[in-house]
Amino acid sequence: MILRRGQDRDSLAGEESVSLTPFTDAAMSEAFEVPSPHEKHIEHTTEHAHARGDSFASRIAVMTALMATFGAMLSYQAGSTESEAAMDKNNAAIIKTEAANQWNYYQAKSSRQNLAELATHIPGVDAAHYREEIERYKSQKEAVRQQAEKLEATSREWDEKSEQALHRHHRWAQAMTAIQIAISLAAITLLTRKEWLKRLSYTAAGVAMVLGGLAWLHV
Repeated sequence: MILRRGQDRDSLAGEESVSLTPFTDAAMSEAFEVPSPHEKHIEHTTEHAHARGDSFASRIAVMTALMATFGAMLSYQAGSTESEAAMDKNNAAIIKTEAANQWNYYQAKSSRQNLAELATHIPGVDAAHYREEIERYKSQKEAVRQQAEKLEATSREWDEKSEQALHRHHRWAQAMTAIQIAISLAAITLLTRKEWLKRLSYTAAGVAMVLGGLAWLHV
């Protein structure tokens, strides 16, 4: 490399380092890029479509891209409903623990009431005082019992919500499995060019759409 007049070696080295930096960053980003399975299927079908240059491969490539997009939506919904079911189940467990604490408090009040009733039969004690205690414990027990039953009802509601969310999760997961099968069959169709495989792939995609619709309608 020839140095121009007025240009030293340090400035030249700086220019070379600046010009090499973007190339290095791009190379590193490409090296660490991990494509998803759906992206691999899209790339695979698109390459075949361009290589053959026919309408059959192009239609399969377009349908595969649409199915991959639909599969990504199904995957998101499956994960979302699974998290929702877990959170609802956790809320039910927390409230059920609170209800159990209230019932323990109820039992403690009952024990004190029983002791007060026994005390009224002991000679020489203030029976009127213990009868007042008995009435006080009865009223407190009733309030605690109502609170405990209310918490148990709330816990059952959260349990039902969790079961419904888990049911929808299973529907979304089934739909996602069906669309993945459809994408795999579409890739095989490009290699074999079998019409019955294409129909089977479209049928699997239709099943995925039906299952996704059932999940959306909470059926």
